[in-house]
Amino acid sequence: MAGPAWGPPRLDGFILTERLGSGTYATVYKAYAKKDTREVVAIKCVAKKSLNKASVENLLTEIEILKGIRHPHIVQLKDFQWDSDNIYLIMEFCAGGDLSRFIHTRRILPEKVARVFMQQLASALQFLHERNISHLDLKPQNILLSSLEKPHLKLAGTSALHSTCPPGMRSMCSVARPSTWPPRWCVSGSMMPVWISGLWGSSYTDCRDLLQRLLERDPSRRISFQDFFAHPWVDLEHMPSAESLARATALVVQAVKKDQEGDAVAALSLYCKALDFFVPALHYEVDAQRKDAIKEKVGQYVSRAEELKAIVSSSNRALLRQGTSARDLLREMARDKPRLLAALELASAAMAKEEEAGGEQDALALYQHSLGELLLLLAAEPPGRRRELLHTEVQNLMARAEYLKEQVKMKESHWEAETLDKEGLSESVRSSCTLQ
Repeated sequence: MAGPAWGPPRLDGFILTERLGSGTYATVYKAYAKKDTREVVAIKCVAKKSLNKASVENLLTEIEILKGIRHPHIVQLKDFQWDSDNIYLIMEFCAGGDLSRFIHTRRILPEKVARVFMQQLASALQFLHERNISHLDLKPQNILLSSLEKPHLKLAGTSALHSTCPPGMRSMCSVARPSTWPPRWCVSGSMMPVWISGLWGSSYTDCRDLLQRLLERDPSRRISFQDFFAHPWVDLEHMPSAESLARATALVVQAVKKDQEGDAVAALSLYCKALDFFVPALHYEVDAQRKDAIKEKVGQYVSRAEELKAIVSSSNRALLRQGTSARDLLREMARDKPRLLAALELASAAMAKEEEAGGEQDALALYQHSLGELLLLLAAEPPGRRRELLHTEVQNLMARAEYLKEQVKMKESHWEAETLDKEGLSESVRSSCTLQ
């Protein structure tokens, strides 16, 4: 039954306390279950007198959609009730407030925290997208935090969920079918790139690329849902989860097997891939003893990977010496082709940079630039001895670039694992970094 006008309404089974917020049609209260006061919920009270026909339809749609949704990063509808005055949606309580307040308090967050938050949000959006459900009001105020101690995101603003393109929204949807709507997070004033940039504390290329592609005004050129979910900065495959440790362990088992067989290249590659899952496994683990045990194992795997790296590097140097004469001959045969000669010089610069301490990233960029040119030239090269030499050189350079790429990833994963609990952050932000 409804309560007095000056206080929260009364609801069977719950004690409503402080008001958490209010909107055009509803007010949200914090509440406790009478049977168990340890159970805390948020109750959204919708006044019936404020609802027109369209509002009633939207509310029924919201309830119908939420009844079928169970996802760790979407606010859960636990139950709903009604009386003569109100309709009550009994929701999961999120003690950390909304993302807008979180950003405002900290002003800027570490890039790693921003990335984990993005992965959690992308996971929720992917879940909705696979069910042809669209959220049409993504903004920091509609993204809640489970707690302040170990926060993870919960997508709210559920009145904006639609299973079909709603009336009047065609102008915002590039096509009618929701399964093919492109991300619409940059056209109206409350969209998602605003809070990404608010979190963004680094100049990493992948993050900048994602922002630029989200902020593209032309829908035909804007990043698609599938490209967004697969984007390297989002990287849902390596999102911290309960499966991260199992996937890392499976890869290590394969790495050990290849190591025992004497296949150093394959073993090194598998160890590197395993580290890509061990880091999110460490982020996900909350038990201190288990986390320390994982770190100890990771240290052992990194040590073995470094040994294998030395073995593979020695083998690569031997192959490099063997290929010098063929490379020199190719360079001689390219003197009448300035573009080919310039691409080969880039490749030589990449090899030289690779030998420098800390030059891996620059070397990789040079390899990629060189190979981009050489592959085009190889496609246009007529049959003959120069084409054979060029084909062999391209294969060698691709193998070196791939090997170097794995070394860079291994170094980054190792560094992140080592510094996971050693961030130079204030205590308020440090608590934000311990994410499930």
